[in-house]
Amino acid sequence: MKDRKIRVAAAQFSVGTDVEANLATTLRMLDQAAEVAPDLVVLPEFCNHLSWYDNQEHCAAVSVPLDGPFLKAVAAKARALSIYVVINCTVLRKGGSVTGSSLLYSPQGELLADNTKQIYIGHENDFLTPAQAPAPVVETPLGRLGLYSCMDGVINEPPRTLALRGAQILCNSLNSFASDEGSLHVPVRAPENRVFIVAANKVGPLVPEPLLEPVSQATGIPEKFLHGAGESQIVAPDGTVLACASCDQEQVVYADIDVAQADSKLRADGTDVFASRRPDLYRPICENPQQQSYPAWRAADTLQAALLTPGAGGPDGLRESAALLSDALGQGALLAALPPLLSSQEIAEDLDAALLFAREVVSTLSACLGKNQCVATSLPQRSEDGRTQNCALLIGSDGVLLSQPQVHRSARCAWSASGSGFQSLALPFGRVAVLTSDDSIYPETFRLLALQGVDTVVVPLEPLERWELQTGLVERAAENRINLLAPVINSAGAAFGHGLAASLQRDFTVMTAWQERPFDGLLSQPELTRPAVGEHLTLVTLYPAAAQNKEVSRNTDLVRNRPWHLSGVIAELANGTVTEPA
Repeated sequence: MKDRKIRVAAAQFSVGTDVEANLATTLRMLDQAAEVAPDLVVLPEFCNHLSWYDNQEHCAAVSVPLDGPFLKAVAAKARALSIYVVINCTVLRKGGSVTGSSLLYSPQGELLADNTKQIYIGHENDFLTPAQAPAPVVETPLGRLGLYSCMDGVINEPPRTLALRGAQILCNSLNSFASDEGSLHVPVRAPENRVFIVAANKVGPLVPEPLLEPVSQATGIPEKFLHGAGESQIVAPDGTVLACASCDQEQVVYADIDVAQADSKLRADGTDVFASRRPDLYRPICENPQQQSYPAWRAADTLQAALLTPGAGGPDGLRESAALLSDALGQGALLAALPPLLSSQEIAEDLDAALLFAREVVSTLSACLGKNQCVATSLPQRSEDGRTQNCALLIGSDGVLLSQPQVHRSARCAWSASGSGFQSLALPFGRVAVLTSDDSIYPETFRLLALQGVDTVVVPLEPLERWELQTGLVERAAENRINLLAPVINSAGAAFGHGLAASLQRDFTVMTAWQERPFDGLLSQPELTRPAVGEHLTLVTLYPAAAQNKEVSRNTDLVRNRPWHLSGVIAELANGTVTEPA
């Protein structure tokens, strides 16, 4: 296995309502994929029939049993082509239930894995039975493979559990109209878990063609957004997209990968992002949402906020930041976000000087603020017991309102004593949290904040990798329905970008009436604002109250419908024991 490259492929195509015709298409696309000599081919979700049914009897009639002719033909094709094949179908089970399941066939035609979807979207809940057991990780000569499909990748838990259990290649079968699946939810799962992703989506109508016009008229969704969004892709563990298909054409894409790369979980500074996780804090993620409740939602409809991007750090940056802050407040901002004014290296080189500077920063910035105004940044602080901690701070007119120590250890902040959990603060305009840069890369961090009812998060960012700004933070905001401000330290801006603001879309739940925008193909991506080069003050409007609506489609809540009962490995310690609630 070591340093041996394999070729992986994703095939995207259209599926209709004729099961026999869909089988012919599936076999034809496998033959087409075989022309590039792959070791593994991943196919889309629901290859046997469109995910559209008249009733339960119809769903069962067009679904395929494991030992039926449809899947026997796929197994025979895998054997004839001597390739591994991942296909997703609605599977008719003994007893009459139907599941949406991904199936892995070996080059010998043997069924190696059978993984049922954990979280369905919208009408799928009316017909399909969800998974009752965690997804398997399968050891093969190619590497360790894990399977999931579509909505299971819009939230972090299903892919996360596969990666934590050793999967090196995650195979994602999609049936998605959403353009932000390909640009956001699919690729982020690779770098957050340091694994390879092979994702195959559909093109063509996702509802029966005779129904396209009436469904469009009834829902207000333009016909073009009732089609599969394509963009099947292969993503490397660092987030690099190695191959990507078009958004609307039948196509096979492929890439040669070194699977062993997925065994390294190291960031650029040497931090092992799996070893530095905090399972002792993640237990709420694995608890029944029916027994959990949010704090009372009292968020404002709108919040005027500002990203501040000073051209320097240190004392010069502080003077510029104070002027920028005063300007932003004068234009109506109640919440401002500043990047770190000292890098982690500068702090490590002289801790005492950094702590003195931190006191000056708090004093200077608080003097700029009036009632109900605040600014966030990150600075070193001394804890009550004398430990030095890297902290994200929320500062008001009377000083520090909220100090959030870094929770996950990192090599570049080895000087920082770890915090014991994540906090949030109820303000007149909403519930706010602040995070240090090195805590923001963990999907569990934002999930815990969502469970606290946080509607707005500020991350003063010192990025190490490009994916953090490209997909990472945006996806965190999207999958948890949280507004986000992420200003970037000056020294990193040229390499990674100058920060972003993510404002929640108020029109959200699919197939409900939208008031402010026409349906545009985005499933959950917030509205993004990225400061231009040289832009030092960026005003944005955030929507704290919009965070209360997390229902992406009927019966599919991004947080409450997470597969908590299948996510126990997230809260497991290294010895395999599960943490208990504090």
